[in-house]
Amino acid sequence: MKGEAVYAYVITEESQEESDAFREEIVAAVEEAIGPIARPERVIFTPELPKTRSGKIMRRLLEDIANGDELGNTSTLRNPDVVHDIQEKVRGD
Repeated sequence: MKGEAVYAYVITEESQEESDAFREEIVAAVEEAIGPIARPERVIFTPELPKTRSGKIMRRLLEDIANGDELGNTSTLRNPDVVHDIQEKVRGD
């Protein structure tokens, strides 16, 4: 029985192109470093991650986006628009 899926949220440098080949490189690197059990099911490129004003990454929101759950309170985010951007990328990939 399969458990939860691993999603990799990736912020690229300006010179790095977001491509399927780069996604495969990321998956291969994770498999090599950690093992096949940690192979990401999805690699999502994003300009930034949802962070609180104090700089903590809101991992709960990333999980809710991946699962398609309701997001709940996002009032403590530094940039609330990033959540919508990530949701669109998850739906579009």
